[in-house]
Amino acid sequence: MTADDQRDVIGAEEASASFEEFVGASSARLFTMALLLTGRQRADAEDLLQGVLERAYRRWRRICRNGDPEPYVRQMLVHASVDRWRQRRRRYEQLRAAAVEPASGDQASEIADRDLLLRALGTLPAGQRAVLVLRYFCDLTEAQTAATLGCSLGSVKKQAARALAGMRASLGQAAEPSRRAGRGDGAVLDE
Repeated sequence: MTADDQRDVIGAEEASASFEEFVGASSARLFTMALLLTGRQRADAEDLLQGVLERAYRRWRRICRNGDPEPYVRQMLVHASVDRWRQRRRRYEQLRAAAVEPASGDQASEIADRDLLLRALGTLPAGQRAVLVLRYFCDLTEAQTAATLGCSLGSVKKQAARALAGMRASLGQAAEPSRRAGRGDGAVLDE
């Protein structure tokens, strides 16, 4: 065994240990993100995350060169999710929203609301869902979301607005009233 071969073996062992530590520390967050990206389909989320981690392991040394690997793996997760969506082209199940009167202090109401929101999230196209997950679950700024998705800041804003409007519509809420130009003194001008 040459000196170069020994360095490769030692480097592979260190990379493997580093990857295992990364997975142990961030797998819960990444799985939750995958679950949201797949519209709460647990089996799809597990497959998505497993595929991404497999690809990340093969490129681990290169991924770690830039410092923190989590943003890169998060970006891989989003891209893999969009790729799966494009391949499947499946039709999304229509949301059957039932009017539920929330009871004060009732956890069942909170669970029902969360379920309703997650179902509405699942009806969105993959790109819009990715924007909402990155912005509101991963708490990224618009600029960070744009960098992760590889698109412009305007695209992120546009996709977020469309996604939120779609969720409002699927939840049966009235859309925002049309905007009117204001003069700043409380008076409203018709457009």
